[in-house]
Amino acid sequence: MRFFLLAAALSAPLAAAALDYPASPRGPVIDVYHGTQVADPYRWLEDLDAPQTLAWEQAQNALTLPFLAALPEHAPIEKRLTTLWNYERFDVPVKAAGSYFYTRNDGLQNQAVLYVQKGKEAPRELLDPNRLSKDGTVALTEFEPSPDGRWLMYATASAGSDWNEFRLRDIASGQDSAETLQRIKFSDVSWNADSSGFYYSRYPDPPAALGDKSSNRAVFDGLADQKLYYHKVGTPQAEDQLVFEEPAHPKWFVAGQVTHDSRYLIITMREGSGDKSRVYLRDLQSDQNPAKTYRLADSFDDSFEFIGSNGSTAYFMTDREAPRKRIVSIDLSKPEAPEWKAVVAQSTDTMVSAKLAGGKIVVLSLHDAVSRLNTYTLAGKPAGELKLPGLGAVTEVLKGSEDDAELLFGYSSFNQPQTPYIADLKTNRVSAFRTLRLAFEPKDYVTEQVFYPSKDGTRIPMFISYKKGFKRDSRARAWLHGYGGFDIAKTPAFDVSALAWMERGGVFAVANLRGGGEYGEDWHQAGTKERKQNVFDDFVAAAEYLVKKEYTAYPRIAIWGRSNGGLLVGASVNQHPELWGAAVATVGVMDMLRFHKFTVGYAWVGDYGSSDDADGFAYLVRYSPLHTVQTGVKYPPTLITTGDHDDRVHPAHSFKYAATLQAAQSGEGGGDAPILIRIDERAGHGGGNGGGGKPVSKVIAEETDKLAFMWHYTAGDAQSPSSALITP
Repeated sequence: MRFFLLAAALSAPLAAAALDYPASPRGPVIDVYHGTQVADPYRWLEDLDAPQTLAWEQAQNALTLPFLAALPEHAPIEKRLTTLWNYERFDVPVKAAGSYFYTRNDGLQNQAVLYVQKGKEAPRELLDPNRLSKDGTVALTEFEPSPDGRWLMYATASAGSDWNEFRLRDIASGQDSAETLQRIKFSDVSWNADSSGFYYSRYPDPPAALGDKSSNRAVFDGLADQKLYYHKVGTPQAEDQLVFEEPAHPKWFVAGQVTHDSRYLIITMREGSGDKSRVYLRDLQSDQNPAKTYRLADSFDDSFEFIGSNGSTAYFMTDREAPRKRIVSIDLSKPEAPEWKAVVAQSTDTMVSAKLAGGKIVVLSLHDAVSRLNTYTLAGKPAGELKLPGLGAVTEVLKGSEDDAELLFGYSSFNQPQTPYIADLKTNRVSAFRTLRLAFEPKDYVTEQVFYPSKDGTRIPMFISYKKGFKRDSRARAWLHGYGGFDIAKTPAFDVSALAWMERGGVFAVANLRGGGEYGEDWHQAGTKERKQNVFDDFVAAAEYLVKKEYTAYPRIAIWGRSNGGLLVGASVNQHPELWGAAVATVGVMDMLRFHKFTVGYAWVGDYGSSDDADGFAYLVRYSPLHTVQTGVKYPPTLITTGDHDDRVHPAHSFKYAATLQAAQSGEGGGDAPILIRIDERAGHGGGNGGGGKPVSKVIAEETDKLAFMWHYTAGDAQSPSSALITP
């Protein structure tokens, strides 16, 4: 086996000089930003219904898919990924009326199946999404049983879209009621305590000019006027009660949650994808009609997340006066003069989420990007730690009820797939809800955490994983991954493709870049707007550390990121093309001057800034992947991937970047490394490992292409550890 890996490592990559890229005609579009002219020659690729765009997509796939399939690593990687994916896995259960509701995938099912289990009785199938479409592209995206255990609200989405439809199923009979709720995106569900109905958020029907609700123009419609409604079980959507709206602010997001006793309705508003929020209150037992709305927090200066209630006392997690967050409470019976009281103080760790369960407050926090679970009394006194299996991460959504001593959560690490656990909050004992049978031995893999200096000296954490027996001799391939944005922490997580990479002798590294949520709001802000370059510098410094410490060498490093991480890859390819053996950018945000004009892109202005602002334009145009491609530069092998139904990060981001990069690579002074785009049909923004509702068959196909591409093009001759360092 060692000989096989060495032989593969030294085989020459496929030559790409003969690649004939599909024609990408340049159009005459020129925009003017604050007096500066900026060409946008591939604007036509933003029209997803245009015959020219559809033909371009087909031509690109006709080039890319056979090319990837011909890579010598492709067939063995596909076979191994299929084997590794074929294990029974479970989602974290939701408990209602003594029953557990959870999804299970037997291994290679395109979609996980929903089961209900009463206590310790045998589980019963409740809903199989695989029967909802022939190609497995209709996914179960959300479900919430009613408190009495009679009804199941479940949501489905088609072709990877963020648009959902809600339905109600009678849990005993398995039959659906007549109503279907539509035009739902980014909505929570909150049942009344008596199970008579629930609160949810939805958007108005699209303008008639956009055609049918399922048309591309409607799917990619710009979002506006989300409103909060109440739906009564057994009635049509047309009769739903409008509860709250903010017509003066059509781009705000609005959500509603009832307290445990359904006495109060907590209304939360956000103006973007971040967690800065306004909090309003209604007394649902008020004699006034309509009930008066009280403003508990009436600005977007701070974040507030409702975590549960005890009588009239509501508890929130907030970053007000606490950049690493804390727990506060408020007496809802006195809303005229809201008084926030400290309960659990900010600590040196970063609070990620919290839940009121079993008469306790459970707090999930991060210590150097590793999860910790602690419990507190309702008065804020420490009540013990919930011991976790090791160096790993807990799912941010903790599931439990104020009157039930069981807390349910998921745990994963780089060598352990997500496993559901139950914590008994009376004893703080933790046990697995289900155990997993795997096609590999977790103990064969090692993860270490290191810290390295970025360009400006900031201390950055990084996880490095590999198979036991690995030797640091600069010969291994390394796969470097990062995200760096939106207050999202990159915690230890299982990735089937990363495991296959490590099986072959590779190193898998995850850098905890600024812009994420590892160390609170200050860390997050350090990677936003005019400070975004810090994220890219942190990423390049991670590669430098791997080379200095002889885990790998240039150009044996492959980089991969998705969404905001795709932006990271695009910027890293453009700024340091000489460093990477291969680059894969998945559903990346590439046009930083127009991102806010597509679907929900306006919600990202808080992190990125906007080209509508003169200062924003100045720093965005300096790193925007679409606008920093240069002629006469030899770019590394680059694979760009997207889905034709991605209505979160519009496919035009990837389309335009691919066309621009192909033109530069094939022009005078360009290189011969391949620049390819893979466009998945009937697929959206969904993540790997079956995330986002993408069928497992599609996930395996995409991951095979990605892994084969990265492995193949990281076989280059190693440079000495000092010859390619970019220290200024």
